[in-house]
Amino acid sequence: MKRILCGLFIAMCIAATGASAQSASATLARIKAAKAINVAFSPDSLPFSWTMSNNLPTGYSIDLCKRVIAQISQTVGEPMLKVNWMPGTVSERLQMVASHRADLECANTTQTQTRLANVDFSNLIFIDGGGFIVKAGAPINEMGDLAGKKVAVLKGTTTEARLNDVLRRRLISATVVTINDPTEGMTMLDSGSVDAYAGDKIKLVGLVAVSKEPAKYAMLLQDLSYEPYAFALPRGDSALRLQVNKALTQVYVSGDIEVIFAQWLGKLGRPSGLLAAMYVLNSIPE
Repeated sequence: MKRILCGLFIAMCIAATGASAQSASATLARIKAAKAINVAFSPDSLPFSWTMSNNLPTGYSIDLCKRVIAQISQTVGEPMLKVNWMPGTVSERLQMVASHRADLECANTTQTQTRLANVDFSNLIFIDGGGFIVKAGAPINEMGDLAGKKVAVLKGTTTEARLNDVLRRRLISATVVTINDPTEGMTMLDSGSVDAYAGDKIKLVGLVAVSKEPAKYAMLLQDLSYEPYAFALPRGDSALRLQVNKALTQVYVSGDIEVIFAQWLGKLGRPSGLLAAMYVLNSIPE
């Protein structure tokens, strides 16, 4: 009996040691030692994340990210934590996180099973859908009308993959033209080089809103895809993910999310029922 109890005690100690080791965060330790945090972001994803004239990022996701950074700063005991903002495309940002060059990614990145093989994600920060903008008055009212047409889409995005899949499944013989940045897509649409531009609908709305003639464009009613946005994090760092989700929960339950939403997305009205439910369902109780 003593031998069994002794073995049980040793096993419990090993389990406790393992749990303690798992709770340690290499990312938080690195941030504390450097007194700095490296954050990947998108420089051209208005209204979620983009660069202002002072080269500093701004937007809906950046406001949420700043709350996360404040939580991490408090956790590591470094109130004057330096923030190194690192711009990049979605593939570049995910690679930064996967290779530990970035400690956190804050933009409008869709969480997918494929991406989860290389990075972890926070709780959801937004729900969007993929769609299309065309020139107002163009004979394109639904996806089927894209047959024989050219469609621009950002290279390396979930929208590109889903666009190709939808066109293949629906036997629509459209030509997909990959582009490197949103401005290029709008320029090609204006010049007639492409007939439609596919992307996340909120991002497309932002591009139209800041264009010289918003009335020149129209959005198709059909959704291309479902896009659940989240912050990308290094894999296997549950302690870091806990602090990120703590910060997001505080924003959601305190009502601060209404202020942030109103500032960046208020022109679109109040959050949809689906988005409001997302905020509730992605709040973690104490």
